Amino acid sequence: MKVVVQRVRRGAVTVIDPHSGVARVAGEIGPGLVILVGFRLGDQIEAAAKIAKKVLELRIFEDEAGKMNRSVAEVGGAILAVSQFTLYGDTRRGRRPSFTLALPPAEAEPMYRRFLQLLAGSGLTVASGEFGAKMEVEIINDGPVTILLDDDSAQS
Repeated sequence: MKVVVQRVRRGAVTVIDPHSGVARVAGEIGPGLVILVGFRLGDQIEAAAKIAKKVLELRIFEDEAGKMNRSVAEVGGAILAVSQFTLYGDTRRGRRPSFTLALPPAEAEPMYRRFLQLLAGSGLTVASGEFGAKMEVEIINDGPVTILLDDDSAQS
């Protein structure tokens, strides 16, 4: 599992209907975190729990002294989580990414739903995109602060 965590002033995800081209906002937040979430072959549900905990406890918001010392919960932020299988794009060969490392949608969707539940269990406002849909993501990155987490970084 891999997530890109971005501290934001605001974020929104719009879903585009593939047949009509009509766009609708699926989720939006004010200050908080936008999280792009990808799953790879072999991922287990335990990875989602570890990374959700890590995301919720990340101290990447500033305190009174201007130091990154507060979590999203401590600042009363919200979370927007968007599924992003392309995080596992392999570009080692050629110019077109291979996505063979990405978990197939039928297995990734339940993992994504569980990840959302774990985040929502914190009591924070959690918005999301629509799994498997064509989406546009708007991010006003604050800082900018962008952190990459994967199974290895979620150990502590």
